[in-house]
Amino acid sequence: MPYIVGEDLPTAPAGERFRALLERGRILQMPGAHLGLAALLAKRQGFEALYISGAAMSATMGLPDLGMITIEDVCFHIRQVVRAAMLPVLVDGDTGYGEALNVMHMVRCFEEAGAAAVHLEDQLLPKKCGHLNDKKLAPAGEMAAKIAAARKARRHLYIIARTDAVASEGMDAAIDRAKRYLEAGADAIFPEALTSREMFVEFARRLPGVKLLANMTEFGRTPFFTAAEFEQMGYAMVIWPVSHLRVAAKAWESLYAEIRAEGGTHKSLSRMQTRAELYETIGYHDYEALDHSLIRTVLPEAMAQQP
Repeated sequence: MPYIVGEDLPTAPAGERFRALLERGRILQMPGAHLGLAALLAKRQGFEALYISGAAMSATMGLPDLGMITIEDVCFHIRQVVRAAMLPVLVDGDTGYGEALNVMHMVRCFEEAGAAAVHLEDQLLPKKCGHLNDKKLAPAGEMAAKIAAARKARRHLYIIARTDAVASEGMDAAIDRAKRYLEAGADAIFPEALTSREMFVEFARRLPGVKLLANMTEFGRTPFFTAAEFEQMGYAMVIWPVSHLRVAAKAWESLYAEIRAEGGTHKSLSRMQTRAELYETIGYHDYEALDHSLIRTVLPEAMAQQP
């Protein structure tokens, strides 16, 4: 049914629904879906939670992933994804858009937009993709203060602390940072840019009982693993942050090249979602039926009796 029918909307806060998914004891798979249409298509495949990537949002806006987008830019994407799919959504919070007060403002904005969870990273601005080199890390104490601030501001938002320390400071330092972030109030840890199965296993072994998030991005430093393999290594969550955008962008590029070369789209019809398929995906006829059911104006009884 359309999201505008109140009785069909989820009643539990998004963060609580996210926690409930994690407590089932099997890995939570979250594909990237930073647009409403992508969210609907992912939901149709049976995914129960989604991920909104800062890199995907930035690229969609024609910008690099260097911490240039704003809280309100992100909330625009959160609102449309939550509205479309009504699923719990994990959001990339980058470095928190500033210091402790800014982080608290971000948490309130994200919750109000409908987010279920957020991850914050321990880089300094201008931040970089976790799989690039020369990342600059914030002091662990400053990051811990941001986590504590996020915890203080949240009502239900699930807080994941991301550490990029393995690449520049080593495994021991990354584990020490993770422990500090947990003490400050993080609910889970996201170790970024691990480069081998052995590293994933070691990180999980040294943080027993802690919920861990794995990032399965393409063209990065992490080898390809399946969700089942991450689960065997001790991870509770896995994201595919930009995969959907990579596929879509390649398709856009191919289409534009064809239009330029052929003067039309006639050779691409077999690769297109049809109008009927689009309408089914967005629930066009459900909205139409709802609209028809409301067309007849119902007057209050007192007004109906007036001459």
